[in-house]
Amino acid sequence: MKVMILADPASPHTIKWVNALSKKGVDIFLYGLTEYKPRYYFSLKNLRIYSEELDSAVFARKDGSFFKAVYLKQLKNLKMYVKEYKPDIIHSHYASSYGLLGAWTGFHPYIISAWGSDVFNFPHQSFVHNALFRYILSKADKILSTSNVMAKEVKKYTHKEVLITPFGIDTDKFKPLKRDSSYNPDDIVIGTIKTLEKKYGIDYLIKAFKILKDKHPKVSLKLLLIGGGSESESLKKLADKLELSNDITFTGFIDYKDIQKFYNLLDIYVSLSLEESFGVAALEAGACSIPVVVSNVGGFPEIIENNVTGFIVEKGNEHSAAKAIEKLLLDKEFRIDMGKRGRERVMELFDLKDSVTKMLDIYERLIK
Repeated sequence: MKVMILADPASPHTIKWVNALSKKGVDIFLYGLTEYKPRYYFSLKNLRIYSEELDSAVFARKDGSFFKAVYLKQLKNLKMYVKEYKPDIIHSHYASSYGLLGAWTGFHPYIISAWGSDVFNFPHQSFVHNALFRYILSKADKILSTSNVMAKEVKKYTHKEVLITPFGIDTDKFKPLKRDSSYNPDDIVIGTIKTLEKKYGIDYLIKAFKILKDKHPKVSLKLLLIGGGSESESLKKLADKLELSNDITFTGFIDYKDIQKFYNLLDIYVSLSLEESFGVAALEAGACSIPVVVSNVGGFPEIIENNVTGFIVEKGNEHSAAKAIEKLLLDKEFRIDMGKRGRERVMELFDLKDSVTKMLDIYERLIK
């Protein structure tokens, strides 16, 4: 089976899918547009990668750069590779960008995987964006979504069936590890792994941490914010204002290959996102047997069993978050048990092996 995947080669989700499928023997041609690090991909004979190596900043702009023919300029080159490679399937990941490229090739069978903001944000920007999104979906033979809540949103723009294919978690990689860090044995480390952007509610996490520090001054609490982003400086100023700088660590951007080590620095994982399409990081934390506290948005209620594998709290409410975190920090045994149940749930419902098997079944049925 030969599959051409159109996706961001630097995305952890692309890396995971491509490595897992190629290990299963699928012949893959990954075509991307932005810079990436080749070392993240396994050196397999059945994997070929080509990227235009464009500046990723071009794609992060929100001023209409999309309509400045960034994608159209690449179409001739892409069609050349399609003709040369002769795939059985083309599969685009992220509907509003790579989905458009794939639609323009005119190739069939054609699959589109929706990821998040491509569904929840892109069609709402203007009438033109809305119409373009409908056009993209109309060209797909199969449409995939990582969560039920996202599938429901996709259905607003198409009458086609939307299949659920969760971002599976590699439970061999994400698993409990012995903490090896500068933290003291008595420290209770609360943290998150997120891009420091407004939509992820990191400011609410800092405020919740302040509530807990004031309420439990004798407990050695630490906050670890893993990741970088445009809100980094403003969040550091907030930490200074709340007199928390000595107890909060900002790591900045980290190397993805080390991410499982950072999860295992935490005792409690918290994600207070204001919007969330699926919640991969919460599942990765769960796979490491770390209890989680998440907001009641997007896919979180689908993946977290409230009061069993974690707590689901009201979004934009630091008091609600602090109350849930408090239950975990005051009861170590409960914290450990909830973490164990979290890993069991990930292995049962969200294991990468099962997600890959489902994807292969979709490929095979579509080819037939």
